[in-house]
Amino acid sequence: MPLWPVYTGTNEPHDGITELPPPPPWRDFDGGPVLAAPDASADASAVSPDRTHRAETYQATPETVQLVNASLYLRRPLLVTGPPGTGKSSLVYAVARELRLGPVLRWNITSRSTLHDGLYQYDPLSRLYAARQEAARQGGAQGADDRSGIEHHLRLGPLGTALLPYARPRALLIDEIDKSDLDLPNDLLNVLEEGQYEIPELVRAARHAPDGVAEVLADGTDERVPVARGRVRCRAFPFVVLTSNGEREFPPAFLRRCVTLHLRQPDDRQLAEIVRAHLGEPDAHARTLIDRFLSRAGTGDLATDQLLNAIYLARSADLDADSLDRLAEQLMPYLGQTAGSEVF
Repeated sequence: MPLWPVYTGTNEPHDGITELPPPPPWRDFDGGPVLAAPDASADASAVSPDRTHRAETYQATPETVQLVNASLYLRRPLLVTGPPGTGKSSLVYAVARELRLGPVLRWNITSRSTLHDGLYQYDPLSRLYAARQEAARQGGAQGADDRSGIEHHLRLGPLGTALLPYARPRALLIDEIDKSDLDLPNDLLNVLEEGQYEIPELVRAARHAPDGVAEVLADGTDERVPVARGRVRCRAFPFVVLTSNGEREFPPAFLRRCVTLHLRQPDDRQLAEIVRAHLGEPDAHARTLIDRFLSRAGTGDLATDQLLNAIYLARSADLDADSLDRLAEQLMPYLGQTAGSEVF
């Protein structure tokens, strides 16, 4: 019987990803020779202490668990929307850690981001410089062979790396997709639907190579991976999380190809669980701050991490109750809010 849910939200790492049933026939991929995934026994979020902590303390709601599993079973990207501070980007680190998917690949989107940026980067100028050096080494002979192959001047991007034919899915965060140029979501459609792409520079170079295989650098590592004839196709479709703060609407064709999860501001019980995971059992003063936070949260100008900052600072200061209240009153300007506004 297939394992459901494979992602449980308990923050206990396990190998349940290997028990997924076969994908739907329309989401079955058959990329090239299987690549070994990065060390699955290592912490999947071991990029920085901050991200490791976020993965270990993430508090998944039942709805989040269900929709993450739907994304994993259907081999579809997960579009996560919601206000700032609701844990949209932390989710992918928590899933990667529990399911041992290896280090999370991250693509931070700006208004200038293009599909090409996510797939690979090629530096023709460095190749030209290397070719000139090679010609000089051979005495400046005309027609000297260019031994500085294209693959030495090309690196796969986070999306391009995620689509390599790994044995188990890689985790990819495409952060703040709503900040992109209007064309990027549509540009992503074919790549995310087909699970493959081409690198034209390598396709051309393969015509003159004996086996057509180039060794290129993957994102986030100094190791080289084989790319046959300039074409990359996944085997295990990556766990792709796209985050959005709701600053724009997406094309219907894009939305149809995603599983959509909307995260809401946590309630008092969930906030207490978040505080407990990060800072230990909430004391009376922390609960007061939680109540004040909830009374202001509807204005849309507060995020959960600001509440955690306030509780941490209040706990770290060796002050009496009255002084703690005054400190709480002073935290709003410190946390970037309008001076003189009511605390939380």
